[in-house]
Amino acid sequence: MKLITFAVPSYNSEGYLSKCVDSLLAAGEEAEIIIVNDGSKDRTGEIADDYARRYPTIVRAVHKENGGHGSGVNKGLELATGLYYKVVDSDDWLDEAALKKLMDTLRAHVAEGVEADMYIVNFIYDHVSDGTQYVTEYSKKLPVERFFGWNEMKPFRLWKVFMMHSLIHKTEALRRCGIRLPEHTFYVDNIYVYQPLPYMEKLYYLNVDLYHYFIGRSDQSVSIDNMVKRYDQQIRVMRQMLAAYSTEDLKKMPKGLRKHQYHDLMAILMNTVFFSTAKDSPERREAYNGMWKELKERDKKLYRKLKYRTLYVLLAFLPWKLKGWVTTMSYKFLCKHVKLGQ
Repeated sequence: MKLITFAVPSYNSEGYLSKCVDSLLAAGEEAEIIIVNDGSKDRTGEIADDYARRYPTIVRAVHKENGGHGSGVNKGLELATGLYYKVVDSDDWLDEAALKKLMDTLRAHVAEGVEADMYIVNFIYDHVSDGTQYVTEYSKKLPVERFFGWNEMKPFRLWKVFMMHSLIHKTEALRRCGIRLPEHTFYVDNIYVYQPLPYMEKLYYLNVDLYHYFIGRSDQSVSIDNMVKRYDQQIRVMRQMLAAYSTEDLKKMPKGLRKHQYHDLMAILMNTVFFSTAKDSPERREAYNGMWKELKERDKKLYRKLKYRTLYVLLAFLPWKLKGWVTTMSYKFLCKHVKLGQ
């Protein structure tokens, strides 16, 4: 068994796939790299096959019909043989020194029989427009470089959440949670972060800047224009998150985890409000109101908590266009704070 599987969902990635895979090869023979060619129309498949030929004991090239990012994550998890599973997008890369420390840590913990269910690392926004960086780290909220449980975690600020880039899951636990990301849908990383957490009981935060997230291209899913345009996909993601755990399920979780799950739902809900109300149309209103109606019919307690006992209550009674203006201005403020999507 490999120590870790890196899944690399790839679509039309010929311009940057090599940089990504080269950074992963630094993990050596203890790593498995699964390049999932998601129906690319450029040379992505050829590049993947070339790596598989040159590194047959490390790299696997998988070719499939286009299904979107979530489909690539699903396929990687289905095929993974590593003890741990880490998704690395094809236009991102890992820092070599930080990767070495991660591998040393995993190796040592496995040898001692004390490995965590989930490892947490820092990630870096690398901004295309001006060459600047923004590091997301968790040293003020999590115990550093020791094992801990959810009740030792300090509350995050509203805009602070775990991201797919910062998480390494034990493969077996990830499979046990039954996660299946929707196809042809952006923003599925929100589900990927939220749904597995109750299955991750033993945690470890490694305070290293591992993951470089390349951001700022106009075609990226997190550009403001694309986010507003793809509101229906964010609503689809939000619905799956809301359906993952009922109020009764959340009550059974450790207090620290329960608080974090509500925090995560609230943070993604505010994103969903922004996506949906930034423009107006009958279709947008129907999809957005339908999300709330579905939740109310399924779980009235969760509906009431999210709509009337959180920050959302500040928006709940605003007219549609005013709600859109407030959330758009708030989102742009946060974008400026972390330069997200700029």
